[in-house]
Amino acid sequence: MAVQKLVIEAGRAERHYWKDLWRYRELFYFLAWRDILVRYKQTAIGIAWAVLRPFLTMIVFTVVFGKLAKLPADGDVPYAIMVYAAMLPWQFFANAFTDASNSLITNANLISKIYFPRLIVPTSSVIASFVDFLISSVIFVGIMFWYQFVPTWRIITIPLFVSIAFAASMGAGLWLTALNVKYRDVRYIVPFVAQFGLYISPVGFSSSIVPEQFRLLYSMNPMVGVIEGFRWAILGNTSAIYWPGFIVSLVMIAFVLWSGVVFFRKTEKSFADII
Repeated sequence: MAVQKLVIEAGRAERHYWKDLWRYRELFYFLAWRDILVRYKQTAIGIAWAVLRPFLTMIVFTVVFGKLAKLPADGDVPYAIMVYAAMLPWQFFANAFTDASNSLITNANLISKIYFPRLIVPTSSVIASFVDFLISSVIFVGIMFWYQFVPTWRIITIPLFVSIAFAASMGAGLWLTALNVKYRDVRYIVPFVAQFGLYISPVGFSSSIVPEQFRLLYSMNPMVGVIEGFRWAILGNTSAIYWPGFIVSLVMIAFVLWSGVVFFRKTEKSFADII
């Protein structure tokens, strides 16, 4: 078997950075798999946590918003299905950017000793959260079976909206993990951001209840477009996308991802020195 040699030379990390991402793909696989294993190591019910968290949150939101507040669902869709269709992308986003924000700190020993594209670290954390997303999707199939709900052909567009959610998670994660290296107070802010974002995003309610004059402003929350996209794909004709707002959300996601990559690359050279 031929042995591939990796030559480290002055300036190489900058000029060949994106090629090095491919060259270090085995490290990426290792970190992602390690994060998946560590996440549920020595837990009593293992990967069931990935199912229980969104499921229990869905029950609470259905009771509070659907039964007590009597907020309307999208069309005649059961409120639980509407909530869970939004809970899936939100849980993925929240877990991904939370884990990514701490990824460099938890891998400090590795970062301070050897060279590799640091972008691999937060990306592997997002991939681990995506596995949680896939596990949580299984319970959604059971919920749809319980309510005898059959999605339309739009379900085939789900990979598109998953990709958008992945981009949003990566953008937010890159910003937070780069800031967390220099300002350790960020780790205390992240849980608050995740909790606050849950209530200002249309997870427990339909975004159609937002007054028309505020829809564009509301859509500046990047997850609004992602959640509306998931509901449009899963709920079918009973759910509609507010296209001007969806475009605004896409622009915000693209900006956060682009600026996150730029900021991460700008600060990456100092990670090993200050971590």
